Amino acid sequence: MSFGRLEKPAGHQPMSDINVTPLVDVMLVLLVIFIITAPLMASRLELELPQTTSPAAGAASEPEAFVSLSVDAKGQIFWDEQPIDNEALFLRLQQTARINPATELQLRADTAVPYGRVVQLIGMSQAAGLSRIGFVADPATGGAQSPAR
Repeated sequence: MSFGRLEKPAGHQPMSDINVTPLVDVMLVLLVIFIITAPLMASRLELELPQTTSPAAGAASEPEAFVSLSVDAKGQIFWDEQPIDNEALFLRLQQTARINPATELQLRADTAVPYGRVVQLIGMSQAAGLSRIGFVADPATGGAQSPAR
């Protein structure tokens, strides 16, 4: 009487295919992460500006014709130590440019003056026809100074 076969059952066969679905899922997640972070890494800008002390300007470096323009901490503009408003300043800059376009504008700005205000004055002088602009600063005392951070 025979109840079964005498052969042993084969059991599980080794898998000959590799399931790549999890690998593709992981690669797509990494791709999305790189797509998102790449622009963030490229837009970061770190600057370490050089530190220097400028030599004292001698009398020989003075331009032949110049106009002194000062801005105090409140943003008030002074033409040769006299207060002036924006409209009158633009007219005087145009008049100066008509007389001598090579006139240098010597700009003295307080450290508390916002950068935008200085840029506005530079743009106004260039629109009036003056292209030579000099920035006046006090010489550093005690050697090289490190910038404030």
